[in-house]
Amino acid sequence: MSSNNGSTNNGDTNNGSTNSGANADGANANEPTFLVVRNAEEQYSIWPAGREMPAGWDPDGTVGTKDACLAHIAEVWTDMRPLSLRRRMERSHA
Repeated sequence: MSSNNGSTNNGDTNNGSTNSGANADGANANEPTFLVVRNAEEQYSIWPAGREMPAGWDPDGTVGTKDACLAHIAEVWTDMRPLSLRRRMERSHA
């Protein structure tokens, strides 16, 4: 999972996790499930559900298809700058 270029992990790895029945958004029931994860710098990515979380990343509570998770990230991650940079810039303008 990369956190230095502002892009989200493409999550192409299929861990075999499936949903039973149709998803609420009408997606294929065999589509893998992902978690939205965030690091201490408030950068976002997706991670396959059921896999051990990588060090330094925590789930934000969003679970769903790859497309649903990426849509959530697009909605909430509006400032791609790492938290430490935002704070440093705020201090320099104070």
